[in-house]
Parts: sequence; C-alpha cells; structure tokens
Amino acid sequence: MNPDQPLVYRDMTQAALDAAYDQAVYAPNMAQVLARLATSSRQAREVLGDPLHFAYGPAGIEGLDVYRAAGAGKPVLIFVHGGTWRLGVAADNAFAAEHLVQTGVHLVVPDFSSVDDFNGDLAGLVDQLRRAVQWVYAHAADFGGDPHNLYLAGFSSGAHLAGVLLTTDWTALALPADVFKGALLCSGMYDLEPVALSWRRQYLNLNPDTMPGLSPVTQPQSFTMPTIVAYGTAESPEFQRQAREFAAVLQAAGQPVTLVDGEAYNHFEIIETLGSPEGVLGRAIHTLMHPS
Repeated sequence: MNPDQPLVYRDMTQAALDAAYDQAVYAPNMAQVLARLATSSRQAREVLGDPLHFAYGPAGIEGLDVYRAAGAGKPVLIFVHGGTWRLGVAADNAFAAEHLVQTGVHLVVPDFSSVDDFNGDLAGLVDQLRRAVQWVYAHAADFGGDPHNLYLAGFSSGAHLAGVLLTTDWTALALPADVFKGALLCSGMYDLEPVALSWRRQYLNLNPDTMPGLSPVTQPQSFTMPTIVAYGTAESPEFQRQAREFAAVLQAAGQPVTLVDGEAYNHFEIIETLGSPEGVLGRAIHTLMHPS
C-alpha cells in the first residue's frame, strides 16, 4: 500500500472508494444495457398498450404508470427505478411489465424528482415515494389491484429508496403496518456512510445526523416482510459487500431474508433478468409474489 494514499474507508483509498461507487468502472457495457432496457420498455408498451397514468402529488413529476393485469383483485408490484438518485424515468423502466402482467401482476412505476431538485437531500425523494405508496393503496382497487397485496421492488439507488420505504411507520400515514407483503431489493446501497465519503458527496447532502435514518441497515427490525436482497457477482466490490452485509444483518435479526447472487452479472445486467420468467430475478419475483 502506498503510504501517500491513505485509507478513507475500511481498506480502500479515495480512488478505490470512488471507483467502487462509479458503475461505469465495473460495467463497461452500461450504455448498451440501459439502451436495451429502454427498448424492452418500449416493446412492452407495444404489446400491452400505453399504461394508465395518474398523479400522486401536485408537482408535474409526481405521476405513476400502471400496467394492468387482467381481472380484479390482482397483486401489485411497485418498482422504484435507479439512476444515482438523479436520472431515470418511469417510461424507460417498464422492461418487466410484459412478464409481470402475463403472470397476473399489476406493475406500478412512479416518477420522482432528481435529488438535485432537493439540494442533495434524499428525504425529499423518500417523501414523494411515500405519497406514491399512499396513492396506490388508496386507488389499487380502481385499476383491478388488491390494496392488501402490495409488493415493492427497487434497483440501485431505487433499491436504497425502497429500503427506506420499508422502514416507514406506515400507521402514522394511515396505512397498515404491513402494507408491503414482500420486497425485492437489487444492487442497492443500504449503508450511506461509504457513499458519503465517495465522489457522490459532490451532489448528495448527507451528514451524521440524517444518515442513520436513511440507511436501511440500521433498522433491521422493520424488515418483517419476506425480503430478497440481490446483486451480481460482477458488480463493484462495494455493491456486493453492501448486499451481503445487509442480508446478514437482517438474518441475524431473525428476519425472513433471501440473498440472491446473480453469477457473472454486472450492475445493469442483473436487473435486466427481472424482465424474463427464466431470469434470475424473474424467477425470484414470481416465487415471492406467488408463494403457493
């Protein structure tokens, strides 16, 4: 180890930590896979038709897309997209819609603000998504969903946000404590301490007072629902560690957690498997939502 390069987190120098939270370093095909996901989303709309679109709040961005399954009383999956808390739109994150709808699941994909719009405060995004959940619970029956059979999924920064949603005291918002019957968290960040030390501090407003409440790993008691924590073995070492350690914390707390390691998938390739019934995550979400 070069003494001129001090360690800033565990056994990592600043350069190593920055690289570990930069997806392009460990996923050189990032642009190609993101383009595939957007294309798959467009193709899903060509097959299923345009989704229903509803506003869950007053801001223009506060809307959500609903891809409907046939029949009434069907389970609902809310998917929180990734994009470094700054990028991404619902329309490009419907790549699993065709698969889910064909298996009798309504897919809901919310849009929400960039963290830049909140001066780096992630709490603003969490507030938006909590209101989206409230809207879905209140209106699920209107589009054929079962409000008592809601599930949550998230990817990357969206997995972090979904994890924070799962720590919410929903009774304080007039929802059942067990509003979610299960969750799939893929390639997320569950401990914000190393994130705050990485290059992402340039746009995130994190401090020691707020980080614990925004770090799902500090609140394992909240994860009483069956939770799948997934990652790809070709992801950065930090994203792999975050997934393994978060799952281990939940397991140590006696919570119903399953760790899924997608062999040889990088950060973007692993979430792509959610769109196929034969994919690693396609199988996982089916087992989660159709346990019998």
